[in-house]
Amino acid sequence: MPLIFRRAIEADLPAIIAMLADDELGRQREDTSVSVADCYRDAFKVISADKNQYLAVAEQEETVIGTLQLTFLPGLSHQGQWRGQIESVRISSAARGGGIGRQFLGWAIATCKEHGCSIIQLNSDKSRSDAIRFYESLGFAASHEGFKLKV
Repeated sequence: MPLIFRRAIEADLPAIIAMLADDELGRQREDTSVSVADCYRDAFKVISADKNQYLAVAEQEETVIGTLQLTFLPGLSHQGQWRGQIESVRISSAARGGGIGRQFLGWAIATCKEHGCSIIQLNSDKSRSDAIRFYESLGFAASHEGFKLKV
């Protein structure tokens, strides 16, 4: 069954939010009490209006089965090269284990390269050991220590 990788539309939000909430960490931080809370619609509008943001979905047989967000970051370091940031990678639990995540990340990497990115980075919560092994199998290296500050 062919996979389609495309820019998300507002109608995809229920599927995206469900995937974000479909694990122990996501259940603690996502709001699935209503179909689509206003905070998600507001964030979607901002993301969609920013040319350096790309909220993507993976679709198979007209069903959204994956999501990720690409952010293209200009910078002065590395001689002014762009970075691609990959965030919020999710594959629906029903579709996991079939290589869809590998294909989706391959597409994301190619999209970053097409945008001129010389570095592609992503973060994963330290408790997501399966995800970390997956990213390492794609060639990502845990070369830096990351920090977060919740405010």
